[in-house]
Amino acid sequence: MESIAAAIFLEEDGNASENADAKVERRRLRDMCDPFQMSDELFKKNFRLNKDAFKYVLDTFAEETQQSTLTSLSPLNRVVAALRFFAEGSYQHGVGTDYNVGMGQSTVSKSLSHFLEVMQRKLCPEWIKFDQSEEEKIQAKQEFYAKASFPGVIMCVDGTHIKIVKPSEEGFLYYNRKGFYSINAMVVCDNRMRIKSIDARYPGCNHDSHVWGLSKLRSHMERRYREGERNAWLLGDAGYPLQPWLMTPYRSVSQGSPQSNYNMRHSTTRNIVERTIGVLKNRFRCLLGARELHYSPHKVSQIINVACALHNICIYYKVGDLNANEFNFESRQEEEEEEQSSDPDYTSIANRIRDNILATF
Repeated sequence: MESIAAAIFLEEDGNASENADAKVERRRLRDMCDPFQMSDELFKKNFRLNKDAFKYVLDTFAEETQQSTLTSLSPLNRVVAALRFFAEGSYQHGVGTDYNVGMGQSTVSKSLSHFLEVMQRKLCPEWIKFDQSEEEKIQAKQEFYAKASFPGVIMCVDGTHIKIVKPSEEGFLYYNRKGFYSINAMVVCDNRMRIKSIDARYPGCNHDSHVWGLSKLRSHMERRYREGERNAWLLGDAGYPLQPWLMTPYRSVSQGSPQSNYNMRHSTTRNIVERTIGVLKNRFRCLLGARELHYSPHKVSQIINVACALHNICIYYKVGDLNANEFNFESRQEEEEEEQSSDPDYTSIANRIRDNILATF
């Protein structure tokens, strides 16, 4: 294959001195590109999806872009630019020796916005679904039980902070206890590391328990409990409230005690959600703590949501994990305080459930 010198150009479209020749050259560079000529390994490294997953995303996007005002860009150009952003968090990074697309900064920004709007509307409802069939629940319980003999688990929940620049409005709300500005995103995964729910609406000052308390998922779980569902719960760390549908660790336990044994099994089983978040952030490095997203909170929420849908697409299309050497897992620090359920009856019931689980070990 004839090699093409590689870079994604981040140039200012708004510069009045830019001449027509430069614009023509950009168009020429875009038109001559074919990323599918890359080797499978290089393709996955650059776009984080394999070719089958990429084609699915491209086809989905193309169906919705017939009326786009970005007439100079093909759907392929726009998907390439967006996925390069998701992969690296920067348009300035080269994409290898086999691909080249010239694109100005304002064009890239408009293209990314369009991609996010379409993908959130089309991909997220299709690929991020909390509901499970009875067969899926049974399978989840069996696979979670096999980890550490912890019964009844259907999913696990955790929060993760996505770093952003200080918003122009109410920026203080986004300053978290770790010392930076962020969105606190609640992630729920199943036994196969599929993301079943994502809530990326809240500023970083909010604790995990607050995000959980305002989530549609909590209301959904409570409704299922009221309708008679039993022996099916999520696992969350000590930052979450103990509820009949959400099991958390015991607090202030003695080493070697039954409660300590419970906590160890709980942590071993729940670890999958931390690994899921690690895979998500390391696959789509725009979410990594080493970077900060220079967008409004609304747009950052879109980026997080679409990244979660793409994560699930990667699992479906068997993209596989990235090179372990590329991984850069962030240290995880649990929330300091556990909030109790606002309903004392639920708290009492949840304590009995947790004690009953402990008695099975």
